[in-house]
Amino acid sequence: MEDTLIYNYSRSSSLVKKGALEELFLAKYSEIQKNTDVPCFFWGNVRQPFILARCLISLSNIVKSSFNLSPFQMALLKDPIVTAGNERLRFEGFSHCAGVYARIDVLPDGLDGEFLESGTTNVDFNQPMINALGSIRPNESIVLSVGEKEVGLYKEETKVVERKVPLPLKWINGLGTVQVYLSKSERLHTFNKIQTQQLFRGMPKGVVKSDYYLIVRGNKPMFSPVKSMDAVCVGGIHRLRLLEPLLPYIDHMKVFAHPNMQSTTWQLYMGNIKFSFSLSRESWRGFSGEGAVLDNLINDVADEWIDALDKYAYANQSFNTTVLALEENVSLKKVADLTGRLAAMGILGYDLDDNGFFYRKLPFKLSRIVGLNPRLKNAEKLIEEGKVEILHHTQERTEARVEGTGVHHTVIIEDKKERCTCEWFSKYQGERGPCKHVLAVKKIVNKTD
Repeated sequence: MEDTLIYNYSRSSSLVKKGALEELFLAKYSEIQKNTDVPCFFWGNVRQPFILARCLISLSNIVKSSFNLSPFQMALLKDPIVTAGNERLRFEGFSHCAGVYARIDVLPDGLDGEFLESGTTNVDFNQPMINALGSIRPNESIVLSVGEKEVGLYKEETKVVERKVPLPLKWINGLGTVQVYLSKSERLHTFNKIQTQQLFRGMPKGVVKSDYYLIVRGNKPMFSPVKSMDAVCVGGIHRLRLLEPLLPYIDHMKVFAHPNMQSTTWQLYMGNIKFSFSLSRESWRGFSGEGAVLDNLINDVADEWIDALDKYAYANQSFNTTVLALEENVSLKKVADLTGRLAAMGILGYDLDDNGFFYRKLPFKLSRIVGLNPRLKNAEKLIEEGKVEILHHTQERTEARVEGTGVHHTVIIEDKKERCTCEWFSKYQGERGPCKHVLAVKKIVNKTD
């Protein structure tokens, strides 16, 4: 159980009957609290309960899915994160292999209630809960509450008792990587309902091991095995089938892609509910191992700065980095380093439509940041043991020698491009973040500049 954080709930999840309604309370756990005086974050009606229920079922199916794990590993089910804040509710989760990230955003116009406080809770969606969601009918009235100690679902003739679950640390690394990829992604296509359904009907059958490409011919989007100009590369395209149950309910879909095609994001819009679905570069690659946040963790940042941004993000719930830098007279590089640290703990997410970060009050301490990034920890060990020698350094070019196991590696950083003679760099060519040797060199150089 090294990849999970084990914790205890102060109470068990339960269902309480009040008159004609039944209230579902889902227990949560947190190590840190910012406000313990408010028992409930949100209370009110959901204006599209049937659509929300279908989205939550799809999210649960994603969480239970895996594209590279054994049946034993798949049996260790993990469950979604729920955040109330900025006048909206968010439900998030990863597939078991962490190669698929999904998020449901219930937008302000989709809720008729009151936000008393912002906060995040971890919930367990077991089969009775899925059955309860599946029984929700169109136009049926439900009430939802999200609180410090529970999530409540009010619905007639429903009885659910939930159980506590361990929270996988893999998800925290995955959340950090996803926000880096999302913050760099650009919208490339918008398709209406008919175009989207045509696109999915043309998806290749079975498990697809080779890359496919999203292309548009005239007004018709299609998937092709042949790469062409302006095509969107999709690895592990069969994973998109997890979206098929939602297609009858959508208004339109937007497709976003990372500049280097390290991820693609498919956003479905259903009235006041948005379903985001992000895929890693290949089905065997999980977001948790990509190392996208490492470059923002190289420079040392005072704890006071990190704490200040944590409080700023908590108070504002969402923010744009450029606006923040201008308003607070802070360099964009400093803001990137600060957001990188909070993102590395899963505290910040990214909203593509708002072009900004949003805040999650997750139950984690900032001191775990090194432990969750072993490459960074190994880089610091190389420095402490004196195994890094800077041979040449100017603003344009840096060359260094790093002692390895029975061999010396050469690191060259030139024109913002990095090279290393180690096996990791040879295999991934920087696509999965810098190796520990490059990280060590950059840390030393940044301290001297």
